[in-house]
Amino acid sequence: MKLLSRIAGSLLLAMSFIGGAQAENGATVKLALIDGQSGPNGFIGESMRQHLQFFADRQNAAGPVFGGKKLELLSFDNKFDPQETIVQLQKAIDAGVQYVFHGNSSAVGAAIVDFLEKNNRRNPEKAVVYFNFAALDPVLTNEKCSFWHFRFDADVNIRTAAITNQIKQDPSVKKVYLFNQDYSFGKAVRTSATQMLKDKRPDVQIVGDELIPLQKVTDFTPYIAKIRASGADTVISANWGNDLNQVVKTGGELGLPVKWFTYFANGEGGVTALGANGVGRVYAVSEWHMNVADPESAKLAEEFGKKYGRDFFFYRLGTVLGMLTRAMDDAKSTEPKAVAEKLEGMHYKGSLGDAYVRAADHQFFQQLFVSVMADDVAKKLEKTPYGFKTVGMSQAKDTEVPTTCKMRKP
Repeated sequence: MKLLSRIAGSLLLAMSFIGGAQAENGATVKLALIDGQSGPNGFIGESMRQHLQFFADRQNAAGPVFGGKKLELLSFDNKFDPQETIVQLQKAIDAGVQYVFHGNSSAVGAAIVDFLEKNNRRNPEKAVVYFNFAALDPVLTNEKCSFWHFRFDADVNIRTAAITNQIKQDPSVKKVYLFNQDYSFGKAVRTSATQMLKDKRPDVQIVGDELIPLQKVTDFTPYIAKIRASGADTVISANWGNDLNQVVKTGGELGLPVKWFTYFANGEGGVTALGANGVGRVYAVSEWHMNVADPESAKLAEEFGKKYGRDFFFYRLGTVLGMLTRAMDDAKSTEPKAVAEKLEGMHYKGSLGDAYVRAADHQFFQQLFVSVMADDVAKKLEKTPYGFKTVGMSQAKDTEVPTTCKMRKP
């Protein structure tokens, strides 16, 4: 029996090596987008899929990655739910996916990190790297940091630093209302905004602090009444999707005279929902927007618009794929662990300046623009008379925040 057991173990080990070799020698490198593709916010997930496909197609047209492979994108609908995410993630792994992309919801991001930590330890021949391009809870690159996770968007603390730097320069801001979604991300915004306002503008009063159920509110009228009653002149909100668009729209319709400092108002569907009510009052922070003076990204935006008939938003996805394919070439492999090791500490020189991954926690640092919604801009969004224009900008090196990450390497 012991002999049979040893033979069986040897066969299983050999099969795992064969499986790994087959993955390495496949004709394609399989990428997966796991995000919400249905429901009221499904349009955001669909936009993400099109942006990722756009950059994968451009890379394939430019030439294969290491070993003559093409990039192949698969898409999975997680319905914005952490439990459904795990179901779809397992399907992706079973389909041979080695690199997973995800954006919406830090709760989903945390579920992906937890699952991959276990999967990659137990099944190293089926290891997967997670590219997070929009889940911003700082915990993901601090307490829950993982060798298998790279965040390619500015986290809550970084974005809040950019917003509060802008508020620091604006003496008209005297009373601030915090209005966020009731989950880890919204709570992290509450914490960072409170501390940074205290440090940079101790004269500013926080006159309200609201957490709302995620994507469940249908009537924002009572909340607008509470903001008005507080006497706030400014609202800081990291809401996304309908929770952002509808509260700002309702505030405009009811004549609420406040500035809105947001994290995502210049994203998909923003200006359409906000209309004239957002002009001069709605601010956003992002790594790029349509009116950044940069011919290279303007050309990308034009090419994307012609192909998909919609506006270009996810500039950073081009950076992710550019760094991923370079890491494969540097590693002379498409194997996830080897590629992840090359991504650690990598610098990437794009048309907007130097950007880089911090090796300690796999947080990406890039330029950030604070912009305001305007009607006097060259590039309009979503066939409206409105767009965004820059009012402040920080270079990558000026956006760094500390990390408490104690990463466990495989």
